[in-house]
Amino acid sequence: MDRNSNGYTFLFAGIMVIVVGALLAFTATSLKPAQDENVKKEKMQNILASVGVDVDREAATAKFGDVVKQQLSLSEDGSVKPDINAFNVDLKEELAKPVDKQTYPLYVAEQDGESFYIIPLRGAGLWDAIWGYVALDSDMNTVKGTVFDHKGETPGLGAEITQKWFQDRFVGKKIRNESGKIVGVEVVKANATPNDVDAISGATITSNGVSEMIAERLAHYQGYFDKLKK
Repeated sequence: MDRNSNGYTFLFAGIMVIVVGALLAFTATSLKPAQDENVKKEKMQNILASVGVDVDREAATAKFGDVVKQQLSLSEDGSVKPDINAFNVDLKEELAKPVDKQTYPLYVAEQDGESFYIIPLRGAGLWDAIWGYVALDSDMNTVKGTVFDHKGETPGLGAEITQKWFQDRFVGKKIRNESGKIVGVEVVKANATPNDVDAISGATITSNGVSEMIAERLAHYQGYFDKLKK
């Protein structure tokens, strides 16, 4: 075949596309188990961090088993789904379902003889998804700690939800109103109640997203927590 012909050029390009595509597919397949393991460890890290346990990624697996005593999958009415692994519940997929069809994961941690309830969160920021965890004290009302993350918030503004100084603002805040209804924690410019925290200056939409995410997710645990109190 004439190497200067168009046919040769197209054939060579086609072969290269196939070879490079095959190599990329092989590499992605080979690395996937390691990537999945890192995602699993990072998730454990974040769950632990919500109750103040800071460990590196490699130590997360062992520490997770020491601290997290129960992993529950709940229905909207507060009943437990015994056949669903809470750790494998994907909130992105669950949020696409009607609320009565969703599964609500809950982690129960124990430290120094006290129980803490850790609730996974997922919502929307300014540009894309935001997510995290909120841990409650044994009273199922007071915030023990929080962890937040995002996919594409603005650096220096909405992306500040990942910073410790912002997350620490939630510690000690209440998620219930005076009648005992779960209302979450609202991120506002001037916090005036036990259910408020200071917003991030210049990041109103992301701050609102955090408020809405917490209120929407936590409300679904009212049934389970009320049963525990009884």
